[in-house]
Order: sequence, then C-alpha cells, then structure tokens
Amino acid sequence: MISKPLALFVKHDGQSARASVTCEYKCANACFHEAPNTSAGAYFGDIVSSLNRRGLIKGGAAAVLAVGAGSALAACGDDDASANSVTPTYTPAGSAGTGTSFTAVAPNKEDALVIPDGYQQSVVIRWGDPLFADAPAFDFDKQTPAAQAKQFGYNNDFAALLPIEGQPNSYLLVVNHEYTTGPQMFRGYNKDAPTDEQIAITKAAHGLTVVEVKGESATGKLTPVFGKYNRRITADTEFTLTGPAAGTIFTKTSADPSGTKVLGTFANCAGGVTPWGTVLSGEENFHGYFANGDKISDPLDKPRAKRYGYPKGATTPNQWERTDKRFDLAQEPNEGNRFGYVIEVDPWDPASTPVKHSAMGRLKHEGANIYVTKAGDVVSYTGDDERFDYMYKFVSSRKIQSGSGAASTRHNMTILDAGTLYVAKLSGDHPDKVDGSGTVPSDKGFTGKGQWIPLLETGSDGKGKSLVDGMSAAEVAVFTRLAADKVGATKMDRPEDFEANPYTGKVYVALTNNDNRGKDSTVAGPDEANPRKLNKNGQVLEIDDDHTGTEFTWSLLLVCGDPAAADTYFAGFDKTKVSPISCPDNLAFDAYGNLWISTDGNALKTNDGLFSVVLDGPNRGETKQFLTVPKGAETCGPIVTESRVIVCVQHPGEADDATPENPLSHWPDGGTAQPRPSVAVVWKNNGRIGV
Repeated sequence: MISKPLALFVKHDGQSARASVTCEYKCANACFHEAPNTSAGAYFGDIVSSLNRRGLIKGGAAAVLAVGAGSALAACGDDDASANSVTPTYTPAGSAGTGTSFTAVAPNKEDALVIPDGYQQSVVIRWGDPLFADAPAFDFDKQTPAAQAKQFGYNNDFAALLPIEGQPNSYLLVVNHEYTTGPQMFRGYNKDAPTDEQIAITKAAHGLTVVEVKGESATGKLTPVFGKYNRRITADTEFTLTGPAAGTIFTKTSADPSGTKVLGTFANCAGGVTPWGTVLSGEENFHGYFANGDKISDPLDKPRAKRYGYPKGATTPNQWERTDKRFDLAQEPNEGNRFGYVIEVDPWDPASTPVKHSAMGRLKHEGANIYVTKAGDVVSYTGDDERFDYMYKFVSSRKIQSGSGAASTRHNMTILDAGTLYVAKLSGDHPDKVDGSGTVPSDKGFTGKGQWIPLLETGSDGKGKSLVDGMSAAEVAVFTRLAADKVGATKMDRPEDFEANPYTGKVYVALTNNDNRGKDSTVAGPDEANPRKLNKNGQVLEIDDDHTGTEFTWSLLLVCGDPAAADTYFAGFDKTKVSPISCPDNLAFDAYGNLWISTDGNALKTNDGLFSVVLDGPNRGETKQFLTVPKGAETCGPIVTESRVIVCVQHPGEADDATPENPLSHWPDGGTAQPRPSVAVVWKNNGRIGV
C-alpha cells in the first residue's frame, strides 16, 4: 500500500503532531483553547509518581503486599511467582545492556508494530472481540449497543496483568477504554447528527474491560478466554461515590438525590494496580462530554466550570446530551461534578460495585499509582493532565489488611477514602540560569527542592476537613483545582503518568509537553523543572520524596526531543548514543529497575513508541527505542516483565482525512481491514526480555 504523507497529522505551532480529530474526540480540543488555569499561582510545580501500575505487581485475589526493601509490593522476574512473594530480585542496571540488551528500533513511519530483531509479537485482543460465549463476533458494518456491551471496548489506554492464583500462566487482563472516535468507527458518520444507535454504541465502548487470558509455556503469547471474571464496565454502569464530595449539594442530581450513585465512567486515562489486588483508573478529559458549560445559571458555579474547561455550546464531540439530559449542564449542572475522580474496580468480583474516591480530589486524573513505605503507609501519586496544572499525592491514614476474605477486601477498598491530599510546589536551584532555551544550568543538570502543601484531610467516617482558607471540605474535594490555585501550587507541563521505582522509591513523572509555556506575558514562563518555551517534546522528572512527609528534592532525568538539538538532555549520557524521544506519556519499570516510557504525539514526525531508560550506573540516561506503533497510533499502558512486554495500541490510523472508506491504517489485521485499537504482546525468541 502507498503510505500517506505525514502532513495528515496537523502540526500545530509549538505542540505535538496529534491529528486534529484526536484532539477533538480525546480532549475536546483542549490545546486549542486558553488553558483553564489562569490563576496567579507559582510558576513551579511538583511531581509525583508511584509504584506498580504497569506490570510489576503480582498476585491474584489473594495478592496482598508487604513492604520490604525498596517497598516493592511483589516479586519480579517469573510471571508465575507466588502471589505472596514480596522480595524483588533486583539487579541494578549499572552496566550497559542489563535488561536493555535489545538492538534499538529506528524511528519510522511504518503501518506496523515494529519490534527489535530476535523478538516476536501477537495481538492479544482487539476492539470488538467477544468477551462472553453469547457475544457475537465483531462485524464492523453490523455494530449494535448490545453487542458492544459484551465486546472489548474502543481505544484501550491502561493495562494491568494480574496472575490468577492457583492457575499457572493464567491472568486477568484489565484494560480501560479512554474515548471513542465516531468518524473512525462508522461508515458515513455524520458528526453533526450521529444516530441514537451510534451514540449508544459509543457509550458502551467506553469504560473498562476485565478479561481472562491464558499464556503459552514456550512463548509470550496470551489468548483471551470466556472466563468467570470477564466483565465490561461502561458509561452506564453504577458507581458509588465516597468521601467528602458524596451526598453534598454539589453531587446531587434529579436522578440521584442521594448524591452517591453515579452512572458510568469515561475518559479513563492510565491507571494503577493496588497491593490488595484491585485496579485504579483516572477520569481525565471528562469535561468534553458535557454540553452548555456556559449556560450554568448559578453565578458561583460558572467560574468553577470554567476552571475545569467545560466547552461552550449545546453540542459535544460525542453528543451524548442528545439522548441523555445528564450530559447537558444547563439541565443538570451537578452531573459534571460526579466525574473527574480516581475510580477503583475489584476485578475479582464481577458483581461488585466500583467506587469513585473523592478524598483524592477531583481533577483530570491521568491515573493513580500506589507506593507502600517500609512502615506500611499507603501513598498514591496522581497528576492533573492539563497545561499549567498540578501534581498531587494522597497519604492514607489506613493500613492494608492482609488476607483474601471478604472482610479484608471491604477494608482495603476504603484505604483511599481516609487520609490527607497534598499538592506540590517546586523551586529550582539555579533560577538565574534558566532562560527558556533548555540550556543545562549546571554540571548536575536541572535540580531543585519541593514542598507538599496539604489541601484536604478526610477522617475514617468519610467526612473531610478543609486545609484551605475560605473553602469547605466538600468544595476542596469537588473543586480541587481551585483549592490548589489558592495555595500557590506549581504549574507544570502536562503532568501525566507518575510512577515510583519499586526498588529505590524514587518517583518519576512524565511531563508530556506544553505549547503555551512562555508564549507571552499572560502565562507562566520557563522555570527549572519546565525549562523550555513552547515546549513541544516534554521532559521526565525524578523525585526523591519523603513519601509521607512534606519535603522532597528533584532533578530532570530527561529533556526530550532530538538528541542532536541543543535543548535536549539525557541525564548527562552521551547524546550521540540515544534514541530520539518526544512527548513522554506512560511509565513502567522492569525487573532491573530500568524505566520504560511510552509516547503520545511524537513531535519529531515519526511514529510513537516505547523506550527503555537506564537509571543507575555509568549508563544512566541511556535511552533506547524498543518498539514503534502503527500510523496514527499512540503507545499506551506498557507492562514490562521478564517474559513479555505488553502495550496498548490506541487509535491506529486516526488522521484528519481518514475514514472507513479511506483508512490510513489496516493494523492489526492487514489487507483491507479497518484499523482496530488493540492490546499487543512482544516476547524474545528465547522466552526472556532484555537478557
């Protein structure tokens, strides 16, 4: 097939190379509007991250934790290790090639999942694949809402792989579905007037999937099965809202006067795995699902709605408001306040009701990741994925209860309902040497200090205490962004994934990009943690955090982009020996303590990919591209184990003039097939990864 020119990707001035259609359906064109944060807060942010969310946690229903050296939650190495094994076999990657011995994949524009020599790949599951014995096979031209509710959803983002105890090489694959793109899903789609059935299909294609998968002993291949744990959670599934926001005047609606029963989850971006065996996900770009953000009648609610970026006008990209009044803020002004939380799902109980944790604040959560200290304290890190927004952590006042019984599960599902929510504020060590060019200010790179500022304290009874003057506990829980504005939190360049290294405890954050940084005098200019104007390539921050305390130090690990460019930095490593990397998004760790980064919106005019980064020893900063995803796709949800690497390939073939009649991509099925978001797995010919 003849490759279409990369000009199909609209290269907005100073930002990534995402297609405009992706911006429209994924984030309601957030990058085309003024950043919602117009506060006079500090120009510095902070960072956070946390452990295990993309593939190191082990254990099935009985997985519990234990915190030993490095506060790792479970064993690494053998995917079939005992669920109760808690001591990682950590070998620091201090020499070249330890855990990253593959030959780097060259940047490319192929319509394929390109992997290193000596590796194999297969597709685990695709959009529309059936999850139940009574579900129909996928037929692109015969989609129905009932079928989609029993099939794998669209645009997979986060993935977790949880071993099933007592069943060797069997797992639960838990995946969220961030958004849908009508023009790619239906022939002859009229974006101004989608049919009621098309709207219902898109609602059913959101949410999460739990599916059992079976591995093979000689390869890394995974095959879905119609197992007892299989489940679909959609935009209409009932959730329980907990914490200081629950039952308040801000969350009650005409359909739910209790203010505690919320239908659905959507815009789920990234996630986390807990030591107690549940899965977390972040409700991120929820604002784009609500119409008439400018027609809220309450004068107090108007600035609140504006701070969360609700679009003006009577229509949204998905147009759910046409068939369900709860998506019309003019009719149901509180419905939007019921989204933007960290959700928790128990994948081991298909009948369980998922939870939304308001004690962790309401913002555009990229995800949430758990770190457990040596003392057993549970800390969750999360970022607000918006230009000039903030980084948060939540320190629970509850300890994990061991055991796999119902009582332990009930207790552990409340751990994130009691504790203290903080927002970060940073300062740089070299403020006089940061001019927006990205020039490294010292021989130690970009460095500084930080402080966690408390916002909200939630007690064991679920009631909150505001720690912000002039705001009630309910206001801090529901309008967390405004609370963070008031305390002067640091403005960051789109804080996305946060991960704590399970071996060292250091915390890492992917700062994807910020095309507005320093563009004029009305917005925040460069600072040491965000050192470039019109930042289109992003950076990765490394934090040494006192996890339960309020002080930390930080440095920039990577300042991403073309290694040949003067404004890039790879922890001091030789830039002639690294792969180009742009727009870091999701993070993961392998058994050797190496960091793995997936990208979204590569501004270097090549396909997005997955990269390894050495964190220790003489090769610290060595960055190598492990794979690239097909045309138009984003790399999401990496899981890196000794047996396999898993990635979610989101929106393959998504481009501004691509349609089902004229597709840009035919991945994963090839030939003349329509592109389908899918989960893929890669393994080494000898059955191991990186060694």
